[in-house]
Amino acid sequence: MKLKGKVKFVSQDKNLFFATLRKRVDAYFKENNIPKTANTAMVVKSVVLLLVYMLPFVAILALQPDLPISLLLWFLMGLGVAGIGMSVMHDANHGAFSSNKRVNFLMGHTLNLVGGSAFNWKLQHNILHHTYTNVVEMDEDIQDRLVLRFSPHTKVKFFHQLQWVYAFLFYGLLTLYWVVAKDFVQYGLFIKNGVNANSAAENRTMLLKIVAMKVLYFFVMLAMPTLLFGIPFVQVILGFLLMHFVAGIILTVVFQLAHTVEGTNHPRPDENGNIENDWAIHQMNTTVNFSRHNKLLSWYVGGLNFQVEHHLFPRVCHVHYPAIANIVKETASEYGIPYLENATFMQAVRSHIATLHRFGRLPDINEAIA
Repeated sequence: MKLKGKVKFVSQDKNLFFATLRKRVDAYFKENNIPKTANTAMVVKSVVLLLVYMLPFVAILALQPDLPISLLLWFLMGLGVAGIGMSVMHDANHGAFSSNKRVNFLMGHTLNLVGGSAFNWKLQHNILHHTYTNVVEMDEDIQDRLVLRFSPHTKVKFFHQLQWVYAFLFYGLLTLYWVVAKDFVQYGLFIKNGVNANSAAENRTMLLKIVAMKVLYFFVMLAMPTLLFGIPFVQVILGFLLMHFVAGIILTVVFQLAHTVEGTNHPRPDENGNIENDWAIHQMNTTVNFSRHNKLLSWYVGGLNFQVEHHLFPRVCHVHYPAIANIVKETASEYGIPYLENATFMQAVRSHIATLHRFGRLPDINEAIA
């Protein structure tokens, strides 16, 4: 990971695409007298998804059902974890849930409720991923993971040839790794690479907060059911692992369908740290929508199937993306800029598998050129 600020976008062509698009999107909200933040439907959805996560856990503690029913309830919690991640904390940590910073802070920390760290997420996602999308040195979301390769610029290894077969199994480990280790690994990298500009004292305080939240999370999820409610620990750990496997697969697949599919670019900065492109056009070249017209899917994934609109307007609540998508698409067409999308969810999945297959065989581009 390079230091933030070492990479910058330099466009020789002063393209008016984004300036024009922003005016049109702003006009849409003004003409319809609609705030860019959450509406009633968003609030209701947030409550529903939080309940999908919390009510099954209450039922497990109160009713102590047999293992099959218990696992079903943990499965539902997995759906809730993914839903909170995609539809609640995501908007809030972008400042898009409410115009009130305290509300955004509170709803953003629903990530801590499911075991993550809102502090780390804002640095990794808001700053690095959103600014440097698909730039492998900067965008941690497309860096290699154990046996998975998501970029044509990293080293290809023999086992990558089969990653299109085993990838989804490893996707199920995402949130488990996240709550156990990722936040600490990321925190260390942010400090080392200067991404976090806080003082040493502030960093120590933040680390203590992360540790305290982790201890509380694991006590509530793993220790409390056994110590205070007498539920067999084996039953608890099986359910906990199932919950995270379900959440991990959902979250990883939804994210990968927006960036690791056919047609996306993976640019690299030159020796001076420059990417010769306009930032907004870079987002259009590295981001893909999918299944835009599936209302049920759009409801659950928090508009992350409208990833193009999200990357251009991250401070607009996702409930508005379907309405502004046509504005984005039409404006892109006027300026000759591609609007990347897969019509259906399964079309996007097939494209992702094809990309995993290609990256598993494609040599490092730098080596190929050499």
